[in-house]
Amino acid sequence: MAAYFRRYLRRHLNAVRVSAWGAAPALPGPLVVYSNHPAWWDAALIIALADRYYPNLESYAPFDAVMLERYGVFARMGAFGVDLDSPRGGADFLRASKTILGPGRMMWITAQGRFSDVRERPLGLRPGVARLVELAPDATFVPLALEYAFWEERGAEACAAFGTPVPGRDLLALPRPDRLARLEADLTATLDRLSGDVRSRDPARFGLLLDGRRGVGGIYDGWRRLAARLHGQRFEPGHRGGAP
Repeated sequence: MAAYFRRYLRRHLNAVRVSAWGAAPALPGPLVVYSNHPAWWDAALIIALADRYYPNLESYAPFDAVMLERYGVFARMGAFGVDLDSPRGGADFLRASKTILGPGRMMWITAQGRFSDVRERPLGLRPGVARLVELAPDATFVPLALEYAFWEERGAEACAAFGTPVPGRDLLALPRPDRLARLEADLTATLDRLSGDVRSRDPARFGLLLDGRRGVGGIYDGWRRLAARLHGQRFEPGHRGGAP
């Protein structure tokens, strides 16, 4: 399934990029990676990140129960359904998380619990992410910023950056409101820094995780390819020479 989603991302996006300063920390489980939630693409992007950076850990993710019925394939990849609109759903999330967060495992959480623009402030993280500290104090919590943008090519750029890890026991020492505020502040800082890289439109600020399909495609690129061959030139499908 990870291979399928890598192909899917390559086919529909121009590139998947990770900020040079925001590489995934090499840590054992249990891990909790919590992110903002800007787009439908987040699930596919997280699968690619998990496969690339944490292939030796079992990955799990809470998923809107209604959406999981529609996209059942994610259940085969570690997603578990959560009712986002009821107190019982919150209790089920915590119960499942307590079972999951052990050695050799990690959880990926789109902690806003809803689609939200990357410029929205405050982020409004759901309180459940802060409660996880009480269930798994030995876990490490890592903020993950996600953003999508159109630069020079037809397809979008999917951009990501991991923030500074925080040991769960450091968070456990804080009262719940302060704990949630700390998690949100860390994610906000990571997102703000990533946004600066995205606005620069400079690929050199990023490492390339996946290279997608550039160019317009179809008849137009067919004519361009033929013209390049007739002139003895190499065909470059990208708008500016095809640079990744």
